[in-house]
This record gives sequence, C-alpha cells and structure tokens, in this order.
Amino acid sequence: MAAINKLREPPAPGSSVAQAAAPFVIAMGLTLGALLANAATQPSAASIVSAARTQIGKTVGYDPSYRVLDYPNGDVPLETGVCADVVVRALRKSLVMDLQKLVHDDMGRSFSQYPQLWGLKAPDKNIDHRRVPNLRVYFKRQGWQLPVSREARDYQPGDLVTCTVPPNLPHIMVVSDRTSAVGRPLVIHNIGAGAQEEDRLFEFSITGHYRVRIEPSGPASGSQSIRSR
Repeated sequence: MAAINKLREPPAPGSSVAQAAAPFVIAMGLTLGALLANAATQPSAASIVSAARTQIGKTVGYDPSYRVLDYPNGDVPLETGVCADVVVRALRKSLVMDLQKLVHDDMGRSFSQYPQLWGLKAPDKNIDHRRVPNLRVYFKRQGWQLPVSREARDYQPGDLVTCTVPPNLPHIMVVSDRTSAVGRPLVIHNIGAGAQEEDRLFEFSITGHYRVRIEPSGPASGSQSIRSR
C-alpha cells in the first residue's frame, strides 16, 4: 500500500521526474489553450442554421427591389427579400451580427476594394449588404474564406456558400445540419420562392465558401468583435 500511495504522490519540484515531465505538461497546456482559444472564435453553427430555418414559412416571396431601410438593423418585410436577406437575418438572430452596419463601415473605410458594379461613388447602407458580390468581399476580408470543393464532407453546418445561378445571378446559401439520402448537406436559401431547405448545394457553380469566425475583443472583456481591416 505504501508503494501505491507513493506512486500517487506528485513528484517533488526539481526532481528528475518533475523535470522530465515539464515539457510534456507545458505542451499539453499550450495545446489545450489553443483549443480553447479556437473554440472561443467559432460561433455556434447550430444557432446559425436554426436562425436560418426559422425563416422557412415566414419568408414566402422574393423581391429584389431597392428599399430604403432603417439603420442599423434595417430590414425589408420578413415575408419577402432576397437570398442575402436569409444570411443577414440568420446572423443577426444567432450572433447579434449586423451585416448591414459591418459591410457599410468596411466599405466606408475601403470602398475601392469592393466591386464597382452599380455606378456608386460611395457606400449605400440600404443595399450594399444585400448584394452577394459585396458579401463575398467582406467575408474574405474577415478571413472567413475556405477552399471551394465538390466534396460534401468539406461543408459544415452554418457555412455560407455562394454560387452563380445561370446565366449570371449571384446567389448565397446557408449550409444546413441536415443531409440528403446520399449524405449531401442541404442548404437554406431563397432562390425565388421564399426561404426553403433543399438539396441544391452542388446544383450551381460554387464561387465561394465561408465559415464565420468571431474574435474576442479583449483578454478580459468576454465580449466579441468581428475582424476588420
């Protein structure tokens, strides 16, 4: 029993056992710290998917017309919208992340880095965040971009995927936590008939793949901020 109890005792500081174990303990501590830090930057994928799914049956139409919106947190009526509105609403509800303000602020700082497709000379808080090309640039500038592939395993719930609907309509979808009978992730999107959950991930040519990341705003604050440049 004495031998067993002795084995259970921690090695004395400075002993050969303690010295030999120190690098392992430090490495384990660093690894655990890295894992915890990474977990802190990964928002809940389930919450993003859930927030997108709640729009099904509520957003029943599609309307790309220009609307004057409140700012910040402006929105068109819930029963309508475009594909980008599914994403905007999902991130607002799940992460309190207002893409209207975030995109507007980033475009104000770096307008020339965004697509110059609409003849604008300055950001427009009513429409910029509702345009998929702008969202693609914003997501990339946040470091959210991932490789594009045709492999189902590369797409996780809550990921954002952009594609081109023929002939040239930019589109965006939220990857679901549900899959088809063959294991392909479903997507939640509005492609014309309101918010729907469908097996259409690889139907069109994919132009972008993104995963939302949030960074702590300070070591002791406990709050979070979006990476900006």
